[in-house]
Amino acid sequence: VGLVYMFNLIVGTGALTMPKAFATAGWLVSLVLLMFLGFMSYMTTTFVVEAMAAANAQLRWKRMEKRKDDEDEDSSSGVSDSDVLLQDGYERAETRPILSVQRRGSPNIFEITERVEMGQMASMFFNKVGVNLFYFCIIIYLYGDLAIYAAAVPVSLMQVTCSATGNHSCSVGDGTKYNDTDKCWGPIRRIDAYRLYLAAFTLLLGPFTFFNVQKTKYLQIMTSLMRWIAFILMIILALIRISRGQAEGHPSMAQLSGIRNLFGVCVYSFMCQHSLPSLITPISKKKHVNKLVLLDYILILAFYSLLSFTAIYCFRNDTLMDMYTLNFTNCKIISVAFIRYFLGLFPVFTISTNFPIIAVTLRNNWKTLFHREGGTYPWVVDRIVFPAITLIPPVLVAFCTHDLESLVGITGAYAGNGIQYLIPAFLAYCSRKDTQLVFGSGTVNKHLSPFRHTFWIVFVLIWGFSCFVFVTANIVLSESKL
Repeated sequence: VGLVYMFNLIVGTGALTMPKAFATAGWLVSLVLLMFLGFMSYMTTTFVVEAMAAANAQLRWKRMEKRKDDEDEDSSSGVSDSDVLLQDGYERAETRPILSVQRRGSPNIFEITERVEMGQMASMFFNKVGVNLFYFCIIIYLYGDLAIYAAAVPVSLMQVTCSATGNHSCSVGDGTKYNDTDKCWGPIRRIDAYRLYLAAFTLLLGPFTFFNVQKTKYLQIMTSLMRWIAFILMIILALIRISRGQAEGHPSMAQLSGIRNLFGVCVYSFMCQHSLPSLITPISKKKHVNKLVLLDYILILAFYSLLSFTAIYCFRNDTLMDMYTLNFTNCKIISVAFIRYFLGLFPVFTISTNFPIIAVTLRNNWKTLFHREGGTYPWVVDRIVFPAITLIPPVLVAFCTHDLESLVGITGAYAGNGIQYLIPAFLAYCSRKDTQLVFGSGTVNKHLSPFRHTFWIVFVLIWGFSCFVFVTANIVLSESKL
């Protein structure tokens, strides 16, 4: 179940922008980069699992030390050791389930039984500067996420409703290029329709940021079900079109100009590191967790490849939309109106359920960043200021641009790069140093990453920093050309 959740978490909105990114970078370059980034993401996932085990060991050790101190205090207060031991032993025997007595054995100190979130691991293993950089990185990533969501829903609504009226009925994906200034309904332009939908989206979902979002299990099940139906439908429809000889795509092998966005989209599409503690901790038998996660990554890689290759061979490069679902709102491709509207409006349903959850997560991260030990916030700051600084910036970004490919690309290339590569590598390095310091150099973490040599940590760090430089240089060069 944990691995199904991981699959659902990784295969999200990023996958919908991947076909366009594949088309602009060329199929060979895209495939090689996708496989390489999948491998890198798997490596850093094993780093996070290792750091989680080290954090659990630290917490267990601190509790044991505290218990020893308490026992020393008890013994000095006149109670005999044998009384304490007998009492303690009796209580534990009474409260422990009968069957677990035979099976118990001595628990490994590195067993992952307690959920330790990335922020807590950062505060355990990093210094103050490192902790602040971690929160800065995760806050920027979540802002990017919210901006993508805030733009994706109005874009889908604008494309579907503007093409369903007037002379160009069902022509979203027919290759007709629309400008934002083109008319939508009467005097209202397409950009005006987009902003109206954005305002409605903000008014409907924005208030959730001011409250806590709980009990989302059924929403998540519904979202997952709809996501699977939509993705499988798109793959099948593209394959049918190719098999009938109606394919129009002639993708190039390599176009270096498209690598920047493809890199960002791929990083964003493999993102799961920040949610691993919630996914891995509940798994009861973690002996083969790294192998099972590898299987997950292989399946996701195959799925992304299938989705993107069917897309780039089915549709011409210039007709592929930022949001791939919108390519299926054309009457020539699908004659059934229900399927057209279901796929066209698919991002509206699924993204709308995720927006409040991510907004609340970002708000809580802001609170943690400024939290002072033992202090509380005034009501206005807690209930008004933090939700407002969470909601306003992404809505403003979405108001200024609805270029989803660039939004996903920049979020993935910068903040995603930090969360997926740099933070896990530093966590693995610092947790190993801490473990040796506390438990001695002979102690072996049972969840040690298969990439245990220091070379791999250095490799990930060099790769992460060089990606920052490459993406920034690419943006500067492309801007100067314009």
